Amino acid sequence: MIEMDWIWGLVGGLMIGGAAALFLLVNGRIMGASGLLGGLVDGSGSPNRAERAAFIAGLVTVPAVLALLFFEPETNLTPNLAVVISAGLLVGIGTRLANGCTSGHGVCGISRFSLRGMVATVFYLLAGGFSVVIFRHLLGVI
Repeated sequence: MIEMDWIWGLVGGLMIGGAAALFLLVNGRIMGASGLLGGLVDGSGSPNRAERAAFIAGLVTVPAVLALLFFEPETNLTPNLAVVISAGLLVGIGTRLANGCTSGHGVCGISRFSLRGMVATVFYLLAGGFSVVIFRHLLGVI
């Protein structure tokens, strides 16, 4: 029998793309998770604070509820807490440097033929690839 795990990635991708399109159609703004969260943290998003908070709450609670209802997905997350924290900090710094994240640049930027989104996506994919080579194959920490 053929392994069917790829279908979850396809379904997730369709859901993210659909959510991004719906967010743009309803709100007239890009669904960049880092921008929505950043506006909550620094106060710049106070005019639509409730909308931002609901979006971020949905990002956290919906996967948790689905995991409880259906199954807990198998991950390859390292048990090394220092690596997990460092990775999170590096992703956060990269997101600030690029003025956006994968949902803003990758999903929304590329779909709108944004040169800035395409360039940012190429660079974060390259950075991810280099990180795997360095931290997994050279240093062996993940």
